[in-house]
Amino acid sequence: MARLISYNGLIAFLFLIVVVLPSTAQQISGLVQVNMVRADDHTPWLDKGTGIVAYQDDSVNLQQGVLRITDKLSSAFSYDVTANIYQLGEQHIGITQAAIQYKPLSNSQVRFKGRAGFFYPRLSLENVDLGWLSPYTYTQSAVNSWFGEELRIAGLEGTLFSAGRNRRSPFSWEITAGAFKGNDTLGTLLSWRGFAMHDRQSLHNDKIVFADYPTVNDPNGIFHPSYVEPFHELDSRVGFYLGAHLSYYKRTQLRYYFYDNQAKPTVVNHQRLYAWRTKFHSVAFSHDVTPTTRFISQWLSGSSHMGQRFVYIDFDAWYMMVSHKRGAHRLSVRYDDFKVKEDDIIPEDMNNSSGQGLTIAWRYKLNANWQVGLEQHINRNQADIRTTLDEAAKQNQQQTLAVVQFRWR
Repeated sequence: MARLISYNGLIAFLFLIVVVLPSTAQQISGLVQVNMVRADDHTPWLDKGTGIVAYQDDSVNLQQGVLRITDKLSSAFSYDVTANIYQLGEQHIGITQAAIQYKPLSNSQVRFKGRAGFFYPRLSLENVDLGWLSPYTYTQSAVNSWFGEELRIAGLEGTLFSAGRNRRSPFSWEITAGAFKGNDTLGTLLSWRGFAMHDRQSLHNDKIVFADYPTVNDPNGIFHPSYVEPFHELDSRVGFYLGAHLSYYKRTQLRYYFYDNQAKPTVVNHQRLYAWRTKFHSVAFSHDVTPTTRFISQWLSGSSHMGQRFVYIDFDAWYMMVSHKRGAHRLSVRYDDFKVKEDDIIPEDMNNSSGQGLTIAWRYKLNANWQVGLEQHINRNQADIRTTLDEAAKQNQQQTLAVVQFRWR
């Protein structure tokens, strides 16, 4: 059974919504999702198990609580802050994004915008809803589930962009670059747990636990704790990413990103958390086949390593999704494929993992505030490291969600 949110945390969240924020912000939006779950009895990594979906057994849960505050500071500057509340995980309430944005007024065909703070690069065409959620499914793709867990930018981003309408062209484009610190442990979860599929985003100062694998914990071996704090700065190096967006009208979108955290993999802190040198390519594509049917896909490929090649992995993941909207109904079907392959010097620490997943979701908008939905997710996955806990490497998992959502603005 999932652990309960602390009473004090819930009271603080409600106080923030009802009392403080209406007097200080011009635009406030948010949502609450409550689910009823039917799932396999396979303990998730969030409870120090080896399952790759968020829930087990049959239960009722607070799935999401999102609060977003935006306001203009001037004609060019604005701020955007998102807070989340979760029932699952070590930390239950906190900030997931907070940024100051700069976008001056201009009549130029090529313009500039920028932002600074704690935020996601715009890698995803799946997670485009309020609070970096997906409007299509409740269980997100393996690619974007991992981004939500371990990836956030604490830094600066600058973008040159040109809208097609200003050039009487069907094509719009953007070129973006970012520099950051504080993402040095990126790659920890992929290496030891592998990809997972869920919708929980790590909060600022969060701790993500995983199973007590003996090869990881061994004082005479790697000697790493069974958790990661994903937004640590360990080596004072500056990471970077580069991106390019191209869109044809608003019908077709293509996004490419290259990310490199530039971490020094031999650096370790007092908690025994290592810096992981992680870099990857990401390509996301979206096309409106008809005004009501959309195709979305993303491909991720990269590598990560720590220590003197104590752990070295190559990882690849991709998904394809079709989503059809008819009136107040939306039906989405997504197929995921993911794998992690090791090539390091400690063969006892087995980091190979792989899997495939199928997600089918129906969402129905009752009115401007209320939505209901059903989702069926099934996957088959393999993680060799499970055998160190005397578990089978291969697992088949399924999860059924019935979700009620209330949203404002």
